[in-house]
Amino acid sequence: MAEAEAESLETASEHERILREVDSTDTACIGPTLRSVYDGEEHGRFMEKLDARIRNHDREIEKMCNFHYQGFVDAITEFLKVRAEAQKLKNQVTDTNRKLQLESKKLVGTMEELKQCRLQQRNISATMDKLTQCLPVLEMDSKLREQMKSKRHYPALKTLEHLEHTYLPQVSHYRFCTVMVDSIPRLREEIKEVSMSDLKDFLESIRKHSDKIGEAAMRQVPGAQELVDFSPVYRCLHIYSVLGARETFENYYRKQRRKQARLVLQPPSNMHETLDGYRKYFNQIVGFFVIEDHILHTTPGLVDRAYLEELWDMALSKTVAALRTHSSYCSDPDLVLDLKNLLVLFADTLQAYGFPVNQLFDLLLEIRDQYGEALLKKWAGVFRNILDLDNYSPIPVVSDELYQKMVGQFPFHDAELEKQPFPKKFPFSEFVPGVYNQIKEFIYACLKFSEDLHLSSTEVDDMIRKSTNLLLTRTLSHCLQNVIKKRNVGLTELVQVIINTTHLEKSCQFLEEFITNITNVLPETVHTTKLYGTTTFKDARHAAEEEIYTNLNQKIDQFLQLADYDWMAAEPSAEASGYLVDLIAFLRSTFAVFTHLPGKVAQTACMSACKHLSTSLMQLLLEAEVRQLSLGALRQFNLDVEECEQFARSGPVPGFQGDTLQLAFIDLRQLLDLFLQWDWSTYLADYGQPTCKYLRVNPATALTLLEKMKDSSRKNNVFAQFRKNERDKQKLMDSVAKQLRGLINSHHP
Repeated sequence: MAEAEAESLETASEHERILREVDSTDTACIGPTLRSVYDGEEHGRFMEKLDARIRNHDREIEKMCNFHYQGFVDAITEFLKVRAEAQKLKNQVTDTNRKLQLESKKLVGTMEELKQCRLQQRNISATMDKLTQCLPVLEMDSKLREQMKSKRHYPALKTLEHLEHTYLPQVSHYRFCTVMVDSIPRLREEIKEVSMSDLKDFLESIRKHSDKIGEAAMRQVPGAQELVDFSPVYRCLHIYSVLGARETFENYYRKQRRKQARLVLQPPSNMHETLDGYRKYFNQIVGFFVIEDHILHTTPGLVDRAYLEELWDMALSKTVAALRTHSSYCSDPDLVLDLKNLLVLFADTLQAYGFPVNQLFDLLLEIRDQYGEALLKKWAGVFRNILDLDNYSPIPVVSDELYQKMVGQFPFHDAELEKQPFPKKFPFSEFVPGVYNQIKEFIYACLKFSEDLHLSSTEVDDMIRKSTNLLLTRTLSHCLQNVIKKRNVGLTELVQVIINTTHLEKSCQFLEEFITNITNVLPETVHTTKLYGTTTFKDARHAAEEEIYTNLNQKIDQFLQLADYDWMAAEPSAEASGYLVDLIAFLRSTFAVFTHLPGKVAQTACMSACKHLSTSLMQLLLEAEVRQLSLGALRQFNLDVEECEQFARSGPVPGFQGDTLQLAFIDLRQLLDLFLQWDWSTYLADYGQPTCKYLRVNPATALTLLEKMKDSSRKNNVFAQFRKNERDKQKLMDSVAKQLRGLINSHHP
């Protein structure tokens, strides 16, 4: 109650103040005063007070008017005017109040909206602050997932670290952060697994493409390793290093690469058949070690020099063993040469990457021997072909152009032949220049292998000379021997072989010069291998000579098989036997062909033929089947021997001194003279003396022939025993036979 009264007094006092202001304030400034009335809630009471004040003023005015009537009248008149204006003012105030009330309601609504907006603004601001804290976390999470999606695992791992240690702790009170924190180990393991999967894909890829990498490196193309994207290795290494599992990664990588090395070093079974097989094998090995060398130099310790040396030692031993085996199967020298060139490139490439390759060059020296064997086999076929196609006739030339062409192919100079008019003939046949030039081709082939082997000139020279010696002493010698020993080879061919080998032997000095010009190593250099293969031609010539002797003897034997003596003939014919005449004619024509042979060969052949003929005739006379022999048959046989002696005296080949060739028949001559002259007294008296007339007659031979004649005498002279001369002759024969037996027994007890 007291509070209400106090409030009423306060309001009354306020109204008094306002009324004083209305009384004292200029009408132009009364608006604010009136607004304060309407702002309050007691304007009704104010109006009552205003009316009371007006009434007071009216009374005062009435008093004033009574005092100042006229003035009052005037004032009333003015006041009435004021009243009318006041009514207008009231109306305006009322209207203004109404409008003000309407506008105030809008303002109050707007203020309410403003209040809500301010509240939203504060909420938004607070939300933005929170989002500002969480947004980096969400961005990092989004970045992480994008990196993992694009398989950028190492950046993803870095992002995961930042998220775990920097961003999530700032907003750890949010629930979504707890979920993210819980997922971090799983994400880390996923990154680890995916990076390992990428590494496995990388290892599989380089296993498949190591040959292409090796091929590029073998072509000496720099940066062959650029063909490979090594980022999976680097990423995986970094990831495992960050995760504290670097040792696990290193062990896994090395173990897998060792397995791949063993696969790479396993050659295909048919590698030796083509050069591509060797090339692919080498490319794979080079590719493998180019990759490992790059890893060595671009990663900190993933592989070290000791690991790489261990791998290379294993690779070297397996490669050498594989090549040693497979190259031994290769019989084509061209393929072996290509292999050598490829192996040199292989060794040089790996050496450029710092790998020791001495064993590979040692292997090349072994392969060089295999190459030499392959060359020898190839040239055996070449020589056989040349010898088989030769016509074994002197080469004819019809013009100086052809003559000079031949001299250009084979080093031959003969002043006498040059003077002769065309057409003329070289003394040798086609196989001489053919063989000579093929020997030079063989030398070139040997030289090709020695290139790029880092050998000294002396070593190259030694290799070529040794190989050439083998070519001559083994391959060519065998081919020549086959020609010489070939069935039905003719004397003409044998003679030509002798002539040919003589010229080839002379040409060996030019082969010496040829090798010297190639290697620049003089033959007289210490420790230089000599070209001793020239003995091949001597051996071939001697074999041909022996074959000529054998061939001649066989021909003589064939003629002798035609001999048909009547060993019981009473009288000889008037001339030598037909078979022997034909035989002598054959010998004459044969020795006429020997004009180009070295003199001693022709003489030896002629002497050999005469000795064989003499020996054969002696055997024919003494053979066991001829049990009886008449004097007439012996005289016929003597005619044939005289024909042989005449042939010997005629000089079928030049160079014999005196009666040297006739001495081939001396055994026959002395034996026949002894019997035909019945000169037993001289024989028996002088036997054993150096000057004995019948020195060449062996008592056993004489006894054999005497026995044949005794039997013949008994059979043909049944009644001769009744004639004294025959009886005396028989006694004489018995006596001579007895003495011959005595000589035989005395010299052969």
